Amino acid sequence: MATTSVKRLREEQAKGSARDYARQVWLAGLGAFSQAEKEGSKFFEMLVKRGEKVEIQARKRAEKKVEEMKGRMEEMRGRANDSWNKLEQVFQDRVARALNRLGVPNHDDVEALSRQMEELSKNVAELVEVERSKSLPVPKGVAAPATVEAA
Repeated sequence: MATTSVKRLREEQAKGSARDYARQVWLAGLGAFSQAEKEGSKFFEMLVKRGEKVEIQARKRAEKKVEEMKGRMEEMRGRANDSWNKLEQVFQDRVARALNRLGVPNHDDVEALSRQMEELSKNVAELVEVERSKSLPVPKGVAAPATVEAA
């Protein structure tokens, strides 16, 4: 019987130890939950602050990249305009040479011809006036310049 009572005592101690251990685990869980609640809000606030800093830095980097891209676009636009202008000039030169080979007068030729016509008209008018002053008859087909008579 003595062995049974020792056995029972050990069993009761083991049951008590298991209960104590289970209670300690339960209390540790409650403590962890309470600590997580307290620290969780602080941790969350810290994460929000870090997130705000990262967002500001990311915006600054994004704005910097946008400005870099704008600069590159302007540079590319300038290059494209230069290339287009060169191409246009080459085209105009080739068309002008082709028209010249065909004998088509260009703008400068027409301007020179116009100046010559004005000079010739002046010379003809002067000749007509000289002829009139000599009282020679004016040749047919040549228009006499209009004279303004004083009223």
